[in-house]
Amino acid sequence: MRSSTLDECSCLITDVQMPGISGIELTKFMTVQRSTVPVIVVTAHAEAGLEDSALANGACYFLRKPIDGDLLAANLSKVITSQVACG
Repeated sequence: MRSSTLDECSCLITDVQMPGISGIELTKFMTVQRSTVPVIVVTAHAEAGLEDSALANGACYFLRKPIDGDLLAANLSKVITSQVACG
């Protein structure tokens, strides 16, 4: 099911670990649905392959917690102004 407000978003920031669906699964779902909303995935976990999986499934950026606020702001600026190709 697709949210009726998703297309109104400039960017989606999701955590890897969420109840019901992982952030990587959500990113993959959005890619399959051909969503144009850029995705930034964040995590506190350092599991091998997470970053590669997130980026391969359409994420624009993968950030580890604790998140540097300046880096997040710079990444948001890039995706909102379409200065980065995602997926």
